[in-house]
Amino acid sequence: MTSTLLRELTDVSYPTIGHFLEEGFVSPAIQSLLANVKIAGPAVTVRIADHDAIAMNRALLALTPGDVLVVDMLGDQQHAPVGAVTAAAALAQGAAAVVVDGVATDVLELRQTGLPVFARGTSCLTTKRLHGSGSAVNVPVQCGGVTVNPGDLVLGDDNGLIVLAPDAARDVLGKALASDAAEPDILARIASGEPLESILAL
Repeated sequence: MTSTLLRELTDVSYPTIGHFLEEGFVSPAIQSLLANVKIAGPAVTVRIADHDAIAMNRALLALTPGDVLVVDMLGDQQHAPVGAVTAAAALAQGAAAVVVDGVATDVLELRQTGLPVFARGTSCLTTKRLHGSGSAVNVPVQCGGVTVNPGDLVLGDDNGLIVLAPDAARDVLGKALASDAAEPDILARIASGEPLESILAL
């Protein structure tokens, strides 16, 4: 059922969801490092403490095809947990994307892989091969002001990111699709010169 829901969600213009909901919108400071992306997948989460690269490796092993890896750096915006090797491993696992509430590195290589990576920016400083006592995989995490639970649906494109529980996504899907279907007619009416007073809600 979730796979069908994900396919239907990719037919929606994600900003249309913003007409109907207030919750689940990740901070716009977290943006795609690639252009022309659109992703949807269930979240696998990891919380990284103390520059812990080993936690990232454990999270990579937990990925299944179509998953979106969501990384909570606990406020660390200096150490990058994602780079060329991490992206290659995520791709090998079939990941749909990686989202970091923090920074990434190896940006040229990341773009060459084609794997969508969302981050607050880039850095040359990276995590280290050590264990952080506060790290954990597949636990509730924070990402751009939004709580992300394992299995939540992560939607992302060049405009930003939305995180929704499957039931919330299912509830908004029909309204968003209907809104998208009505938009071409509205644009055509504006282009034809029809008075805006008869088109816009006032």
